Amino acid sequence: MTVYLNQLGIVSPLGNDHASVLAALISGERGLSVCDDFLALPTYLGKCAEQQPLPLHLAEFESRNNRQLYAAAQQIAPMIDAAIAQFGAERIAVIIGSSTSGVAQSEPAFISLVNQGELGRDFEYGRQEMADPARFLAAALAINGPAFVVSTACSSSARALMSAKRLLEMGVVDAVLCGGADSLCRLTVNGFAALESLSFAECQPFSRNRSGINIGEAAVLFLLSQKPSAVALMGCGASSDAHHISAPQPDGRGAIAAMQAALQDAQLMPADIDYLNLHGTATPLNDLMESRAVVAVFNGVSPPSSSTKALTGHTLGAAGALEAAFCWLLLQNKEGQLPPQINDGAVDPALSVMNFPQAGHVYRPKIVMSNSFAFGGNNVSLILASQTAAEDKLK
Repeated sequence: MTVYLNQLGIVSPLGNDHASVLAALISGERGLSVCDDFLALPTYLGKCAEQQPLPLHLAEFESRNNRQLYAAAQQIAPMIDAAIAQFGAERIAVIIGSSTSGVAQSEPAFISLVNQGELGRDFEYGRQEMADPARFLAAALAINGPAFVVSTACSSSARALMSAKRLLEMGVVDAVLCGGADSLCRLTVNGFAALESLSFAECQPFSRNRSGINIGEAAVLFLLSQKPSAVALMGCGASSDAHHISAPQPDGRGAIAAMQAALQDAQLMPADIDYLNLHGTATPLNDLMESRAVVAVFNGVSPPSSSTKALTGHTLGAAGALEAAFCWLLLQNKEGQLPPQINDGAVDPALSVMNFPQAGHVYRPKIVMSNSFAFGGNNVSLILASQTAAEDKLK
């Protein structure tokens, strides 16, 4: 069975519509800005444009996370409504990946608790529960099928897409509204600063001078079904190496296993991959590990590869879906360009040699892979393909 990514709604640091996001992506335009809203020290963050409050009848779900999700959903509302009319509300699932949910909405209450001894009248525990984004979308869109959130740190929304593909293949539902949402908040920005993995300058993936991540935010929603459309989700692979709570397994065995599993699921060979969207966080250990893993999987010669986190920051639980969205846009780009690797140009001789696309060069990818590697060794690799390429490979 072939599963298709029929439509995309997106809210991101690169813009909130397909054309703006694609233009920034292929030109290598960073969507980072200096902010002091979330940390005492100014730092570069990938911040989205502010969204309107939720409608009054959805006020109980009010949070930064849900505002962004609602904006993404509104972009594809006609397609969602058409799916409900065709299949019925009970035959559509909602699967979201997130690691923050609506915790930003609770932070003022926690401050009030410390300073005044009470949480305040506006505190609602449900807004910070991990299940809240799926619960919200199901209520907002009157969807009655399975609704749940996957929270596996930075691979959350890639795992959500994997779960969506499985539900469709098993015939549990006929369509899935699936993606990811993570929003900026003090908890995560200060947490990564405490881990000393935050860069206070613009991050430099795969540079000798890389020193840490920039954090970003995004909301991404795909409508998946068996209905043929421009882009197919051909393969998904996952592994859990459980090497360390935050550091990657140095030899990349878990990452290698995830990529190989995705290739096997898609019935492809490494040489079939035209572009690889790297996890590429710009931390010293992750980029080293991933370069080794990629070269191992691709028999010493990587396909054109780049990390788009240089442009958006690391959007945590939304990263897998956001980077799948970038691949979705690239596969439909008639100009045939790929995102260049943006960094300071300082080569790291310790890294395995990678094939980084150059800005302005013409590439016409038909099959692409996207990697997401999370804390705890939770690894996911996705393979997307143009409709023609997917159908040709499955003949």
